[in-house]
Amino acid sequence: MQLKDQVIVVTGAFGALGRAVCAQCLTEGARVVALDRAETNAAAAHAYRLDIGGVDLTDAAQTGAAIERAIARFAQIDGLVNVAGGFTWQTVADGSAADWQSMYALNVATAVVTTQAALPHLLQRQTARIVNIGANAALKGSAGMGPYTASKAAVLRLTESLADELKDKGVNVNAVLPSIIDTVQNRADMPKAEHDRWVTPEALAEVIVFLLGPGARAITGALIPVTGRV
Repeated sequence: MQLKDQVIVVTGAFGALGRAVCAQCLTEGARVVALDRAETNAAAAHAYRLDIGGVDLTDAAQTGAAIERAIARFAQIDGLVNVAGGFTWQTVADGSAADWQSMYALNVATAVVTTQAALPHLLQRQTARIVNIGANAALKGSAGMGPYTASKAAVLRLTESLADELKDKGVNVNAVLPSIIDTVQNRADMPKAEHDRWVTPEALAEVIVFLLGPGARAITGALIPVTGRV
């Protein structure tokens, strides 16, 4: 088991990708702390999983309290996966500054605030991991994608900056860059697309779990495309 006896915190844990990451972590022997803004979670209860809903991950006080609940339950944190985020399609001409601020809050602030809360505990471990969720679309902007791709580009720079800050402190920081993730919502939004070319949440979760494990000990600051066949 790649993650035996490790404690992994996953944000955005009640969504499609978050559920897949939590499930894969449990399969690999981890104890999981599942954080989400949503109040409830449809996943079955598990002895090695702590669900904490109703957390505004842009709020330092709420996020800090959730992390302290994790420590009270499991006593340590070995890894953090910043899944929480969102998407909007909005042209510059038709949108507003609020669209950009919303994407920054959902995709960047959640990662920064949660990382700040978890970092003191990660630094107590001999080896620790942070995995951020970027986007392959962040590598080049396109029409209607400005707010989203700008925020995800910020996640990439956050990943690189944090990796450099922590490279001599035992914490590896990497990001995965998915294309379109094969979810029920994305299929509904794009019914005519070739869905079998998209990356599944489970396939992406396997890459994330590898980055959390000992096999990725020499990898930090990496931005890894996970794009299926898109």
